[in-house]
Amino acid sequence: MRAALVFSQRLASYDLGPTHPLRPERFLRAVDLMQRLHLLDEGGMRVVEPVPAGDEDLLRVHDGAYVETVKEAGRDPDRFAPRRGIGPGDTPAFPDMHDAAALVAGAAITAFHEVLSGRADRSLSIAGGLHHAHRDRAAGFCVYNDVAVGIAWALEQQPGLRVAYVDIDAHHGDGVQEAFWNEPRVLTASIHESGRFLFPGTGSERETGGPEAPGTVVNVPLEPYASDSDFLRALDERVVPAVRAFGPDLLVTQNGADALAPDPLTHLALTLHGYHALTSRLAALSREVCDGRMVAFGGGGYAYETVVPRAWAALAYALLERDVPPELIAEH
Repeated sequence: MRAALVFSQRLASYDLGPTHPLRPERFLRAVDLMQRLHLLDEGGMRVVEPVPAGDEDLLRVHDGAYVETVKEAGRDPDRFAPRRGIGPGDTPAFPDMHDAAALVAGAAITAFHEVLSGRADRSLSIAGGLHHAHRDRAAGFCVYNDVAVGIAWALEQQPGLRVAYVDIDAHHGDGVQEAFWNEPRVLTASIHESGRFLFPGTGSERETGGPEAPGTVVNVPLEPYASDSDFLRALDERVVPAVRAFGPDLLVTQNGADALAPDPLTHLALTLHGYHALTSRLAALSREVCDGRMVAFGGGGYAYETVVPRAWAALAYALLERDVPPELIAEH
């Protein structure tokens, strides 16, 4: 598989502060581990520099007033009056906030361009997966919804494109679901901890798509302490049949590592073996339904010193369809 890793050290400028759980070290350490495992050598993942998203790209998903608010917040964070989800708490203002978030969104577009142009079969935007941002506000550590920005760009480039989006982050992919609620060309599927126990509180099985796109939303909420077998059953029995029936031209995945048992913000019990099994089955599904074409994202994951880098290195092995070293996914 020809695979591209969309990455630059500049992506670390998306930094919500030294005590915030969404730390740039999550993906910086993952990329460092990939290098040490020779996954980025010739014949492995080709590293591609991201290009920032322009306003026209952001406005396919976000409203103009919100984009201007983000720009204002980044110009003088200390004096910014909290609004539109930006302020103390989950998504604080920080210097040059717009530029940093636009680069993450641009990395998504770069990842889609690599695959749609035929330069790669698969791509990974490792700093992205900010799936909680809404059209008019930030939420859950997410300023711009890079996944939705990338999908919207792809649909404009190829209007007949059919996209299946599968999200295995512990948190429901609410922002992406919302963006394409009435879009029949996009299937959104999410396996997550039930909203009865975890942010953002959405993602019930009753959410199935808007009036113009019925049946294009699939949610599988799991109880706390759900294990590998629960995740794999959800994928095999609910998500895979839905994707097959939808018949996508492209598979998009959000591969948050916060469902792993050591994560400090969630209550699930996925192991690294289970995580690798999930991502490997998604890669196999892309080969089955859309000739292997796949755009992958990082996402959540807050045990950044140990588990997240190993999980995302295992994801790279899955995308390349290489055997993963057993010690990489040894029990944590």
